[in-house]
Parts: sequence; C-alpha cells; structure tokens
Amino acid sequence: MVEQMLDEKYIVSTEGDLRALYPGISPLAKSKCIDALDEHSVEFIKRSPFVCLGTQGRDGRADVSPRGDPAGFVQILDATTLAIPDRPGNNRLDSIANIVENPAVGLLFLIPGYDETLRVNGNAKLTNDPALLEKMTVKGKLPRLAIVVEISEIFLHCAKAFRRSKLWDQESHQNRSEMPSLAKMILDQTTGAPEDAAEQQKIDDRLEESYKKSMY
Repeated sequence: MVEQMLDEKYIVSTEGDLRALYPGISPLAKSKCIDALDEHSVEFIKRSPFVCLGTQGRDGRADVSPRGDPAGFVQILDATTLAIPDRPGNNRLDSIANIVENPAVGLLFLIPGYDETLRVNGNAKLTNDPALLEKMTVKGKLPRLAIVVEISEIFLHCAKAFRRSKLWDQESHQNRSEMPSLAKMILDQTTGAPEDAAEQQKIDDRLEESYKKSMY
C-alpha cells in the first residue's frame, strides 16, 4: 500500500544510499556509547518517572509501550542490569509477549523538564522472583512480573527533539477537551459510542473511577 503511494526512484533501500544523504557522524557521537552504567546514567535513571519500552516479536512486528511510576521506579540491580515492574494494564501483553519471542529491547528514559533523554539497548528476560518483586511494591501492591534488562549499550541523547516540539513548554500544551475522551474514541473505533452525551459521560466517569482502583 505504502509502496504504491511512493515514487520508487526516491526509495532509500541501502545503508550506503542512506548515509549519502547525511553528513558524517561526529567522533563524539560515534564514541559516546558505553556498555555499563556510570554515575550520570545512574542518576538519570533514579530521577526518571517514565520510560518507553521498545520490543519486537519473532515475526518482526514492532511495539513501543509507556511505563511510568514514581521517579526511580526502574531498579538498578548492578552496573549492567535493570529491572522494570510490569504494572496492571489492558492485559494485551504486547511488550512482554514480544520479549518471550525476541529478547532485544530498547529503552528511552525521560525526566519531566529535561530536554535530554537516556537511551538503553539490551536483552530482556521476564521473572516473577518474589524477592525482586518485593522491592517494587507500591501502595502495598506487587507487580506480577519484572522485566530484567541486560544492558548492551547506553548513551545520552541530545535535546533537539524536545526543543523542536517544545514538549515541556506550558505555552505549547494543548487543551485536552479539544478531542473526545479516551473511552469515546475507542468506542467509536469499535462497537460505537452512545449518541446520548449523558450516557457517554457515565462511561467516562467509570473509566476515571477504574484508574483510582486499578493503578496498582
């Protein structure tokens, strides 16, 4: 479908063609990857309340999912090992099912107000070791699983994407009411949302109430 929309003569299909479009990589960018946590990456992870987890299944299907908790929720087990709690979600299990089939993962750590990010790549395993899960208790609730990542490379990522997007700038924040609620959008995409606004509001209220009860 996409190929039918694109002019074949402009398709970039080899790494050589790709690199010909860009300036050469700087020595610093080339050498900045490290293979174990240093003091700066440790401090970054301890301050981060949010990480994006990239996975890929055996069939090549890619997925990225957000993970969030109080700052420092990703456990540092040693200089080359991290552990991420798997909190309650929608039970699709996309990311963790991918890890069962393909252990390669990518992590992107964010800190609110920081324009820089920390990237971590490695291989993951799933564990329900009670001793590890106990360390991840929040509000008396343990996660069902932990995602344990063996680090292969770590590097800091510059601020350009965040500066361009103005992600943290209050003036760039959009009014959430300009789009329908999550429940309405999903119903529109599936079984159909109720036409009655009051009925839709009840559904929205139930979703908000469920957040309070099922966060952990």
